This record gives sequence, structure tokens and C-alpha cells, in this order.
Amino acid sequence: MELDPRRTIIIGILVLLLGKYLNGRFPLLRRFSIPQPVTGGLVASLLFALLHLVGIDLSFSNHFRDALLVVFFTAIGLSTEFSSIIRGGRILFLLSILAVAYLFLQNYVGVLMALLFGQNPHMGILAGAASLQGGHGNVVAWAPILEHQYGVRHAMEIGMTSATFGLIFGGILGGPVSSRLIDRYRLDPSDDEEITVGVKEGSHLSIDVDSMLIVLLMIALSVGLGIYLHDWAAQLGFTLPLFVTCMFSGVLLSNVLPLAIPRLKCPHGSPTLAIVSDLSLGLFLAMAMMGLRFWEIGDRALFIFSTLFVQVLILLVFAVFVVFRALGRNYDAAVITAGYIGSSLGATPTAMANMAAVTQRYGPSPMAFMVIPIAAAFILQLSNAVVIQIILNLMKG
Repeated sequence: MELDPRRTIIIGILVLLLGKYLNGRFPLLRRFSIPQPVTGGLVASLLFALLHLVGIDLSFSNHFRDALLVVFFTAIGLSTEFSSIIRGGRILFLLSILAVAYLFLQNYVGVLMALLFGQNPHMGILAGAASLQGGHGNVVAWAPILEHQYGVRHAMEIGMTSATFGLIFGGILGGPVSSRLIDRYRLDPSDDEEITVGVKEGSHLSIDVDSMLIVLLMIALSVGLGIYLHDWAAQLGFTLPLFVTCMFSGVLLSNVLPLAIPRLKCPHGSPTLAIVSDLSLGLFLAMAMMGLRFWEIGDRALFIFSTLFVQVLILLVFAVFVVFRALGRNYDAAVITAGYIGSSLGATPTAMANMAAVTQRYGPSPMAFMVIPIAAAFILQLSNAVVIQIILNLMKG
């Protein structure tokens, strides 16, 4: 049964409300900063798996889901000031260097696990950065290449399953690890930080019609410019996700328009923009999680789960003992660690949901919400393709 966009978003809203209810009902979920859409999405996906067992197979429309992703990253761009980018330059540089280096490790772990299980070693790429760093979209790009050029059978199914369960682990583990670091080292956010996405629990925010109109106008203008930049980049041979160009457009308009129109009050740091960000991210991730198809694993389950187990252990050690320490062992570093775990096991939206869950409990971290989207959605996506190609070339030799 294929559900149209209207029915899909209705179910997505109900799933998000379910996650909010469960997180409010069970303190343990809040204590470990499990994102609400992950909670609701996992329960919903398990329910849909049971329906599949009795012969009812549901499929959902991606129309609103993909639009919400674009809106969210556009809002992130609008909330970013050039001054914060300059201020976060060192952190962004360090994180990017560490994360690119880890791409090699993540791929070689997958290759070694494939050899251990007597499989085609190229299959390990699909259980490495191709699925864990790039998510489902990256799998779609690499699976045909690995299947037709390197003889990996059932490449699409292996990659999609790895990406699916990586998304789950990334959403479940990022928040608890960050919370543990914050509590252990008694870290606090800066008092003068403005809200971005993580609206702290119990906060009472003031919004009005005028502020909402400004936010909607800026988002519409940014998306329009982002679509133009996306098409222009494609003509030049650069394939970038649409949300990346829209996020960049948001940064550009939010910082340039006030110079041209001094009376225009841009929405960065405003409660209205923060609420739009929270809502679009929550609904997107709830809709993505509820669409997970657990039953599409088959006889590759042992290899996939064994490899994921090893990948998760190594990543947690790297995130806690390398990334967190290298970035300064402060509050921003702890929140960035939650995002890094989410992006390195799942996808950029998972990273943002992890950080939103942490900041809703402890307080805002604009630095994290500026650094992670640039590193995970832009730098690592470009680097991932280069690293995978390098490893494939080395394996030929």
C-alpha cells in the first residue's frame, strides 16, 4: 500500500508526537538525550515490520520529507553569521582533518571484516564509509559501481541495510555519549550564546506574525537561490546535495541583505527561526525513521551486524578520546561529538537531531550547529567519494 504525501505527513506528525510522549513518559530516554523523532520512529518502524509479517506492506512518499530537509538546512544557514564562521574556523579545520582521516579507517575496517567472513573485500566498502558516512543517498551512488565493476552481489541491499542500522545506532548513541561527557566534566554552555536549533527544555519563547513572515520570506528566497546554485554547480560538473546549496544561500542572504537593506531585521538567533528548525528537523527524521525496512536483510545479517558492532566500538573510542579532546574538551566539543557520532554512523540530519536533543537539555551551542553541517554535509561528502576511489585503486594494485 503506497501512501500519498498527505497521508505520509499525517503519520509523520503522529510518529513525532509519539516520540515526544514516550520521551516525556520515560525519564531514561531524556536522561540519555535520545532524540524524540528517533524514539517515535523506531517504535513506528517496528510496528510497520509487524504489519509486513501479516501481509500489509506500507510505503511512504518522500515529497514532504525531502522538502523538510531543505527547509531545515536553509534555517541553519540563516542562523549563521560570518563572524561565527570565522570564530569556528579552527574547530572546523581540526574536525575536518580528523574526520577525513577516519574515513580511511572506517573503510578499511569494513574491508577487513569482509575478508574475515570470506566475502568479496569490496563488500566492506558498503559496510564502511559508503553507507555510514554517506547514508542511503551515497549507497545509491556506489552500489551499482561496486556490483558491476567489482563483483559485489546484492550490493544495494547490503548498503541500504548498513545505512539503515547505522542511522539507528547513530541516533541512539550520540546523545548518551555527549551527555556523559557533559556530566563527567561538568561542562556548561556560554551564558551569552543565542539559540539556534536546540531550544532548552522549559524555555518560553516569544514569536509573532511579523517574525514568522520574515522567516518564511528569508527561507523562500534562500531556497530559490539555492536551487539556482545547485543547477549551476551541476552544469559545471559539481554534484552537490540541494540542501547544501540552500544552506549556503541562507548564510549568504542572512549576512549580505542587512548591508543592502539596513532596516531589514534578519532572523538569525531568533526564537521563530529556532522553532522552524526544530519542527522541520523533527518531522524529517521521524518520517525517515518510520520508513526503515528491517526485513530487507536476508542471509547477510551476520556480516552486517558484526561489522556494525566493530564499527560502532571503534567510532566511539575515536569520538571520545580523539575528537572530543582535540576540540578542547569543553561544552561545544561535547555537543560536536554527539553530532559527529550521528554523521559518522548515520547521516547529517541524525547528527543535527543528536545535537538538538543535547542542547534542549543542557543549553545552546551555536558553534556546533555551525561546524557540523559544513563538515558533515559538505567537506566529508566531497572527501568521502575521493577516499573511496583511492581505496578502490589501492585494492586493484
